[in-house]
Amino acid sequence: MSSPGQNEKSYDPRDTTLRFVNRPDDLDPLPPEDGDLGLRAEMSCGHAVTPESLTGWCRSLLDQGQYKFKCPALELGTKCDAVWSYQEVRRLAVLTTEEMQYFEENIARLAATEYCEFKACPGCKSYVEREDLMNLNVQCIVCRADKKKAYEFCWQCLKPWKGKAPRSDRCDNDGCVNHDLELLKNCKTTDLPQVEGVHACPSIRACPTCGQRVEHDKTGCKNIICPRCQIEFCFVCLKLKRECLETSSYFIPCSDGVAPRQTSIPVWHRN
Repeated sequence: MSSPGQNEKSYDPRDTTLRFVNRPDDLDPLPPEDGDLGLRAEMSCGHAVTPESLTGWCRSLLDQGQYKFKCPALELGTKCDAVWSYQEVRRLAVLTTEEMQYFEENIARLAATEYCEFKACPGCKSYVEREDLMNLNVQCIVCRADKKKAYEFCWQCLKPWKGKAPRSDRCDNDGCVNHDLELLKNCKTTDLPQVEGVHACPSIRACPTCGQRVEHDKTGCKNIICPRCQIEFCFVCLKLKRECLETSSYFIPCSDGVAPRQTSIPVWHRN
């Protein structure tokens, strides 16, 4: 193992603001090959971490589209799931300047995606929020201010708007299609090996709550948690977890069978 200062993160043993503990790292309990456990600090939930394990776990969450950092440590087979603030993660992960920039840019982007519907205007490249989620015709107020005339574009194909408005399916530009919807209609089928009787299930689904496109990793039960709205639903019948489990269970067929391919994408109504 490299000594501290050679790209290895470590805690300062003189830091009295941290609580150091003498037990294995709860995020990476396997000891290193050289036996050097290093200093472990205690998170607010009580679990022990090292800077490296905490950085790795939280970065993996960001890469999966999740900006809320939850503790994955297991206690008697149950995941802790305590939420850590970014400030706590930044401090105990000993984030470098480059890592802080990566984390903060991605947290901002993911949070904005969750709470806003926005894209870059093809005219001026400014980010524009879509207020009416059922209308693909969008007017850019920045272009209107700069050019002193209205500029309308299609939210779907990002070309200057053609045809009548409002419309929710497409504009009159050639090739204006909803690629997510086409993917839902034409994706391959998959099996869930650990769920009894689930064969030829569409491999890509749109979350029934927010419309986020998701895939199942083929392990565990038939439920999946949407990375955007965090709602758990059944990948097979597309019912919310609670509703599905009223007539079924995690590893047996759904009472309504496999839901067909989706022909529309749910709109997320954030209340």
